Formats: sequence, structure tokens, C-alpha cells
Amino acid sequence: MSGRASDGPVLLVGAGKMGGALIAGWLKRGMKPEHIAVSDPAPPFEVARLIAEKKISRDPQKFPAPAAIVLAVKPQVANEVVPLLKPQVKPNTVVISIMAGRTLAWLASALPAYAAIVRAMPNLPAAIGRGITVAVANPRADAVARTFADELLLAVGEVEWVDDEALLDPVTAVSGSGPAYVFLLAEALAQAGEKAGLPAALAAKLARATIAGSGELLRQSELSAAQLRENVTSKGGTTAAALEVLMGKDGLESLFERAIDAATRRSKALRS
Repeated sequence: MSGRASDGPVLLVGAGKMGGALIAGWLKRGMKPEHIAVSDPAPPFEVARLIAEKKISRDPQKFPAPAAIVLAVKPQVANEVVPLLKPQVKPNTVVISIMAGRTLAWLASALPAYAAIVRAMPNLPAAIGRGITVAVANPRADAVARTFADELLLAVGEVEWVDDEALLDPVTAVSGSGPAYVFLLAEALAQAGEKAGLPAALAAKLARATIAGSGELLRQSELSAAQLRENVTSKGGTTAAALEVLMGKDGLESLFERAIDAATRRSKALRS
């Protein structure tokens, strides 16, 4: 890794699936294992194996002044965990939190007044390095801190920055929860195919491959999703017949508006 990420060590607090994805991403991008320390009493088996294989320290005190502290614990334990980190947060330390619901204000209240803090919302495809993260920084996080945070987060996918922390609620609803919507679509598509007469295994394979392939096409294409949809829809054809149902009254657009609204409201309610 280049820049500040190579100048100082990183303490990862919480090594669950997302924490494990970050470790794997950092190593893939060239971070030395000896520049990483992990604090987690019981990481999942795969993450524990990676930590052991790479001889990554599990002593949170190894770095008394880490360049970055990444908080990847569940928000339910934040009250217990975060205040304990105060002694290790120095003026040049950037604190990156991927905890849901814990705001910049809450983090600032639990850490030293000078703390440079970045709050980020990654999503599940980070597990394969194809996630997207939206981040927001407090005023204490200068350009150097933001660049370092950006570099660390890029290890698991794309990164977008916003200035308004309130946007993280709809971000959570769209991209944070979004993978579940896609998996539900695959599930529903397979079930509908089975009801139409396809063998269950074939219906599931068709649904999975179609969604995965279409997603990759969308990623690689310069065309908008709407244009790609129009390109595959022949007037009077089978796709058009299906879209009349999906785009009709109370169709997908209406359902997604209600779903995103519900998730956004829930995200706001979970703030602490």
C-alpha cells in the first residue's frame, strides 16, 4: 500500500466477516501482516485461520499509537469497547467506524476531543472485494486522514464520500441492505420458475446465473440500467409482457420506494 497506510500500523477492533474481509483486502493490496493487530476474543474460524497463517498479532496493545483504528464490532458492544481505546487514539490517529447506527457525534463523545473520525457504511460484497462503501468524516479528519481512510476502505471495493451524515440512513437502506433484496429476487425468480414447471435445481441455477451475469453486464456497461432494460425488451414480446406486471401499479417501483423508506426510517431509529 502507498502513502500514509505504509507509515504506521492499523488496529482492527472486531474481526467478524467484514473485519476479515478488510484484513484480506489489506494483505492483497500489500500491507505487511506485522503492520496489523487484531482485537477480537472469538473471530470466525476462517478469519482466525487467516490471522494465524499470516502471523497477525492479536494483542491490541501491540501498537500504543496506531495510525488507524478500525471499529468493526457490533454496535451493541460499542459502549463497552470504544472508551477503552482512548489511550491509543493519538492526534495523528484516524478512527474509522463501520458500526451501524453509531453517529459521528456518539463516537466523538466516546473518544478524545481531537480524534479524527470517519464513519463508513460498507456492504456484503466487500467479502469478495466487490463492495461499495459510503463514508463521511468529522471536521477533525483532514485531507491526510481522509486519504488514509479511503485507502483502507478501498481494500474491499469502491468508496464514495458524502458531506452530510444524514445520507447514511438512505445509503444503509439502498446499498447496506441492498444485497438482501438481490438475494430475495433470486429466490423469488427461482420459485416462480419452479411453479412454471422447471425442475427446482434448474430454476435456481437459471435465477442465480441470470442475476449474476446481468449484474456484471450492468457493472461493465456505460449504459444506464433503464437503457439496458429497454435494449432487452422487444415490443410485444415475452419480456414486455412480464414488465407490464413488474412495472404496473403496485409493482417493483412502488414496492422499492416503500422498502427503502422502511429501511431508512429503521436506520434513523437505530441511531445512538
